[in-house]
Amino acid sequence: MSERGAAGPGPATIQVSRIMRPDDANIAGNVHGGTVLKMIEEAGAIISTRHCNSGQGEPCVAALARVERTDFLSPMCIGEVANVSAEITYTSKHSVEVQVNVMSENILTGAKKVTNKATLWYVPLSLKNVNKVVEVPPIQYMHKEQEDEGRKRYEEQKLDRLETKQRNGDVILPVINPEPHTVGYSQSSLIHLVGPSDCTLLGFVHGGVTMKLMDEVAGIVAARHCKTNIVTASVDAINFHEKIKKGSVITISGRMTFTSNKSMEIEVFVDADPFVDEPQERYRAVSAFFTYVSLSKEGKPLPVPQLLTESEEEKRRFEEGKGRYLQTKAKRQAQMQQAAQH
Repeated sequence: MSERGAAGPGPATIQVSRIMRPDDANIAGNVHGGTVLKMIEEAGAIISTRHCNSGQGEPCVAALARVERTDFLSPMCIGEVANVSAEITYTSKHSVEVQVNVMSENILTGAKKVTNKATLWYVPLSLKNVNKVVEVPPIQYMHKEQEDEGRKRYEEQKLDRLETKQRNGDVILPVINPEPHTVGYSQSSLIHLVGPSDCTLLGFVHGGVTMKLMDEVAGIVAARHCKTNIVTASVDAINFHEKIKKGSVITISGRMTFTSNKSMEIEVFVDADPFVDEPQERYRAVSAFFTYVSLSKEGKPLPVPQLLTESEEEKRRFEEGKGRYLQTKAKRQAQMQQAAQH
């Protein structure tokens, strides 16, 4: 691992590199989106924890609170090296914004390409009292505009987190003898006991571990629907509502909400059952939307079977997913036009 640069207290940029192994990929040799998300989170956790401990405050560990929308710009394959660089771009009194870029490198040819760009938000928690959020040392900005833009992003994500938490009461119920291409046919769940290797120094689950499990479930849903090779295309904002403690049993559930001609939106949420000695009831810990695409054996995009909605609730979720899809499409076209003008 190498580091470079500085902006105020603490390191400004770090880089983490790792070669992709067969157990990081699917049967077609494409690296799992969850593996990439886990590496992104590890780099973010390192730089934000170091920064938060660079002042005179009490020792703390940075906990992941949110990941903004992340696009998977190009697939990564077994044998390539993932170079993950992370930089702190904004700090508020109690949170840190980290921007992460992932570049894949073919070490035989030297060819490199950008595969991911992500923005993560961390909150520093005291080592002495895990429920106490400590103050973040401020960073120095090159221009005042950088601070103003960062503050705007901070206020936007704060509002979005509140809205997401308010609509988080849904549960996924089993369906008897579902028809192919219905929501019930592809919906999936995974149950995981949280062990020490999943956790931070504070005894709570790493955000990257949770995201990897969420991507696995979303991938199963997509594969069941298409019966083809599938890859992660993007992840909408992932909101971490509550910490998950070591020893908890977590249920990661996924269901398809929307299909376009070439993509599928899958809603995934994580519910935690605390350890037997804990009086707390089951709670919703994390939620997100994943988008997948279907690929041929040659890696070409394939048409996606239309999702058959049955209940009024499924139809409502389909229309909401369509709205998100059209919004993202319009935003992408606007960015392309802007880039063409420059």
